[in-house]
Amino acid sequence: MPKYMTKQRKTLLSFLSAHADEELSARQIAETLNDESISISAVYRNLAALEQEGKIRRCSKSGSREVFYQYTDCTSCKDCLHLSCEKCGKTYHMNTPDAERLVRALAQNDEFSIDKTATVLYGVCRDCREVKK
Repeated sequence: MPKYMTKQRKTLLSFLSAHADEELSARQIAETLNDESISISAVYRNLAALEQEGKIRRCSKSGSREVFYQYTDCTSCKDCLHLSCEKCGKTYHMNTPDAERLVRALAQNDEFSIDKTATVLYGVCRDCREVKK
């Protein structure tokens, strides 16, 4: 049964859905929503509940002890793999024939079923690679 939707919870969920292509820490979220009068403890409490409901996913980044959260309760996340840039943190939805071939190959060759909503491949995006040059 879904939890009661408080004003803080609606604000948090709205913010996360507007930033669905980003992985954000609780600290980043609280700092951004500072004008909305949402305390850091309320952010953590609501993030835990939203994760339990499957509306967001929790992840970590290589070399960081901080936990990040990303909105996943959207139709664009259901049928695609996710690519996450280790430099800028942006997440890309990979819903291409190549991604589908990869999923099918793993299913056929390795007899492994992929949960696309929970799959994240990490690397460096084109924009961050070009900045490095």
